[in-house]
Amino acid sequence: MSKSIGKEKTITYSPAFTLVPTYECFNRCTYCNFRQEGGVAWLSLDEARLQLELLKDQGIIEILLLSGEVHPQDPRRERWFQRLYDLAELALELGFLPHTNAGILTHREMTAFKQVNASLGLMLENISERLGQTVHQHAPSKVPKVRLEQLVWAGELQIAFTTGLLLGIGETHLERIATLEAIAQIHQNYGHIQEVILQPQRIGQKQQFLAEEISSDRLRELVIIARELLPTEIAIQVPPNLVDNLEELLAAGVDDLGGISPIDVVNPDYEQPDVKHLHKSLGATGWQLEARLPIYPHLDHTLSPRVAQVCDKYRTCTNLDSDPQSKQKPLRYFESP
Repeated sequence: MSKSIGKEKTITYSPAFTLVPTYECFNRCTYCNFRQEGGVAWLSLDEARLQLELLKDQGIIEILLLSGEVHPQDPRRERWFQRLYDLAELALELGFLPHTNAGILTHREMTAFKQVNASLGLMLENISERLGQTVHQHAPSKVPKVRLEQLVWAGELQIAFTTGLLLGIGETHLERIATLEAIAQIHQNYGHIQEVILQPQRIGQKQQFLAEEISSDRLRELVIIARELLPTEIAIQVPPNLVDNLEELLAAGVDDLGGISPIDVVNPDYEQPDVKHLHKSLGATGWQLEARLPIYPHLDHTLSPRVAQVCDKYRTCTNLDSDPQSKQKPLRYFESP
């Protein structure tokens, strides 16, 4: 989250690595560049352990478990859920902090995931019912009321939560504003939403949907509106590989650049920036790039004991003030590259 201390301006990101349990998904969003047909083997625990072991001492903190969805009535659903749970538990065991984004969850699944995740995520995308007749026509879990219910459940369970808007899928400007207002209202009730992603839909090689992408000016305008509508404790995030006017967006109110992994598996056609280069280029414009955990300090109280134990090691080893009420200090979990 960006802070200004005197002349110093900071922008945060999460040093992350993405594990994909499965690319199959029962949704068929026409803009998707992630989904693969079934039959592809799921990521095994042994394969995941090999990958995670290689990440030790590489500065990675967040393990993003990003999965396609197995239908709730599919007989493999319980095995899919258990695989995600076991992967998160493995990441914790190896000293990482998991963040799971696996689509629609049951209340029981969400309750269990809280025990082994620092935070959970689900893109709201947009609350427009119209999109159910276009890009979401074959995407049963993209029903707005179902996704809004997920945000409410996370609030009731006090789970630190990431959500966001997908921009350029046929929505109107007013529908974007209505979606931001819906997020703000739910957060007002529960105080658990830590960041809202404003994610431009960019054309990829696999998708069927073709539409005009959101312009740089429109995106900047939406950042300004989002900063007005959302409480200050909610970070506004943009993916740095999907925007071409980053400095303008930072000036408009963007706080964070999200989890930066070697590969953006959702947008594989758009290369992730090199963190050292990003640090240098932002520094030249007066911004200090700083790493953070996948849980913001003011939401540390939502962590389960086993996740809090891992989180505390990061806080302690870097002498970070972990007071959840502290809002005045820049987030410095370890030295910037």
